[in-house]
Amino acid sequence: MAEAERIIGTPDTPGAGTGPEQRDVHGTDRADGAGRADAAADADAPAVRPRRRRVAVLFAVAAFAYALDLVSKLLVVAKLEHHRPIEIAGDWLKFEAIRNAGAAFGFGEAFTVIFTVIAAAVIVVIARLARKLYSLPWAIALGLLLGGALGNLTDRIFRSPGVFEGAVVDFIAPKHFAVFNLADSAIVCGGILIVLLSFRGLDPDGTVHKD
Repeated sequence: MAEAERIIGTPDTPGAGTGPEQRDVHGTDRADGAGRADAAADADAPAVRPRRRRVAVLFAVAAFAYALDLVSKLLVVAKLEHHRPIEIAGDWLKFEAIRNAGAAFGFGEAFTVIFTVIAAAVIVVIARLARKLYSLPWAIALGLLLGGALGNLTDRIFRSPGVFEGAVVDFIAPKHFAVFNLADSAIVCGGILIVLLSFRGLDPDGTVHKD
């Protein structure tokens, strides 16, 4: 009988299982949970780096477009305004300084303040999109839009006749077309790129969808 009881064992008694073995199991569970949390954090860390690189590209493109537009306008005002146009390709392309109170390419001169507000809104939207930006083409497109919007917004704030009503400096004058500037070109190029990316189904977060 004693041998049978030894082989079969005795039933668990209340409070059994509270020994070191159970504490070790619980401690292991807690350690595993902490390990999983650390692993999740480590998995998220590499995903943050590509986004930061894309955001860096966005602001680098924007800074380049803005600087190019700003320098070109300073040169035009200093060297070309109140002077004869400079022919680049005969009558087909000239540099001619004009002040434009409207939107891009001279449209809507009666709505200068509205266009100023729109440009500021575009900048805010781009800044919000940057928080989920993982696509390099989108970073370039948004950078062009941002640089162009900042370029023309600078004119509207700091040039005459007044704050938020300033006239934009335009100087690129193709034949049979409106006069524009480099900021307008950046905005148009960025917009075209966004349309192409949308047709391809590429989202700013890098995902691709098919309708």
